[in-house]
Amino acid sequence: MSEWSSGYVSNIGYTYGLYQELNPLRIKLAFLNAGLAFPEVGTACELGFGQGVSINMHAAASVTEWHGTDFNPSQAAFAQELATASDAHAQLHDQSFAEFCTRPNLPEFDFIGLHGIWSWISEANRAVIVDFVRRKLKPGGVLYISYNTQPGWAAMAPVRDLLTEHSHVMGSLGKGIVPRIDESIAFAEKLFATQPAFLTANPGVAARVERLKGLNRNYVAHEYFNRDWVPMPFAAMAQQLEEAKLTFACSAHYLDHLDVANMTAEQQAFLNEIPDPTFRETVRDFMVNQQFRRDYWVRGPRRLSEPARLALLRQQQVMLTVPRKDAKLTVAGPLGEIGLQENVYAPVLDALAGYQPRSLAEIEAAVAPAGVSTSQLIQAVVILTACGYVQAVQDDVAIAGARPQSERLNRHLCQMAVTGTDVHYLASPVTGGGVPVDRFSQLFLLSHQQGKSEPGEWVADANALLLGQNQRLQKEGAPMTPEAQVAELRRMADQFAEYALPILKGLGIAS
Repeated sequence: MSEWSSGYVSNIGYTYGLYQELNPLRIKLAFLNAGLAFPEVGTACELGFGQGVSINMHAAASVTEWHGTDFNPSQAAFAQELATASDAHAQLHDQSFAEFCTRPNLPEFDFIGLHGIWSWISEANRAVIVDFVRRKLKPGGVLYISYNTQPGWAAMAPVRDLLTEHSHVMGSLGKGIVPRIDESIAFAEKLFATQPAFLTANPGVAARVERLKGLNRNYVAHEYFNRDWVPMPFAAMAQQLEEAKLTFACSAHYLDHLDVANMTAEQQAFLNEIPDPTFRETVRDFMVNQQFRRDYWVRGPRRLSEPARLALLRQQQVMLTVPRKDAKLTVAGPLGEIGLQENVYAPVLDALAGYQPRSLAEIEAAVAPAGVSTSQLIQAVVILTACGYVQAVQDDVAIAGARPQSERLNRHLCQMAVTGTDVHYLASPVTGGGVPVDRFSQLFLLSHQQGKSEPGEWVADANALLLGQNQRLQKEGAPMTPEAQVAELRRMADQFAEYALPILKGLGIAS
């Protein structure tokens, strides 16, 4: 493993994921739900941006000034390509944390984000990051950080160590990382077949190893096979971040805000008896067997009065970003699937069914005749956001400023889809971030933006493209016949016209 990588996997690229928690606009609703003042984010930074999908989406879809780094030059090059396409002036580098965090020309930041970085880097790099946050995060600014934690990793941590040790000791370096991953998983399965006492004491690990077999190997390499890997308890994280004057604000994972989906009534009552906030989070992690935390930390928390909180909440705009029919009235949590109150959630979803931004005050007025209270509405919006059905909306000035650069980025991404793409997202100037849009939807959108308004025209374009590239759609592992391919493309195009296109118009992605 190369020295410049500091033990981090560098010979296989990271996935092309979009992480909504890195969108600063999400801070507002989470903070207001927790009764906290939030910052207006003018400057933001992402440390370890991977392929750069998130940072480019958030830069192009907002008027925020973004800076960031990723040590992997091939990933940074792709990220810089996207930044050039959008011309959103994101400043992206391929420097190590030590190099980037001491750059003399960096501004102070309202928001600093790290997703999937903290647990996989060295202690020295964690110290660099804490010092950077201490120096560069403004008073009132927010740190978003995600990390593996205990106790959810307690049983699996020794297995992870076994996999990596097998890769280093028994694997052939000349084969590359993917074959070594496969060999390590196969070895663990053979070991478990002997019924070791460890498996008897920890029966759930066999199923977790089995799930590894079906996961993207790029993800598995970065998750399990780095040299450094530390599942950090919440109290240890709080102790480290205290050096940067940070206080835990709330979870960035919105579903965590719904206690009934995470804990029994008895557990909630037990937890509420604990006065110390840090110890309370530690105990909560035991109750839900927390494996991965996504947290907001703030430099100087300020509590809002209830009238001020409600006034700000009523100003917040949101919009429905999935077809109304796809918004299910169930949510999955640690306690299993629970039902959402139809008499509360259905009126809220109906009020948003036009796929246009609406303020909570407007929704409040719309659902009042159905007997939905203000507190019920606020909780419904938080949970619908957690489910991915609803997203926060930025103000009209930011939307207007972001529209030209998001259009440029989306045009570039749709052109990439012509030859095949790993980026299945487009940027929305309305939500300040990205939304999932698969390859064929991007191709249909490209035809639509070229003035072709009928689904049959989109099908003709997409089919001609596939034929020209000697590609076929597949069904059950076999190539479709030409007739079946056209029929399947027509089905997808009709679905796109009926459901996706109205939403993309509301999101400012389609015209």
